[in-house]
Amino acid sequence: MNKLLAALIATVFSAAVFAQATPATAAASAPAAKSEAKAEKSTKKVAKKSKKAKKVAAEEKKAS
Repeated sequence: MNKLLAALIATVFSAAVFAQATPATAAASAPAAKSEAKAEKSTKKVAKKSKKAKKVAAEEKKAS
């Protein structure tokens, strides 16, 4: 019984290690790269908008 239990536990651990060790395929990484590029692009847009908003606020403050 102990040997059976030890074998089952070893199987579970080996399955977990195998699942972590398999590398991602090129097809799976391509969409991830696209989504990262889109996220970076949207971040830049948000930064530009916030800079514009700060400039407008500063100009309004000077005009007041």
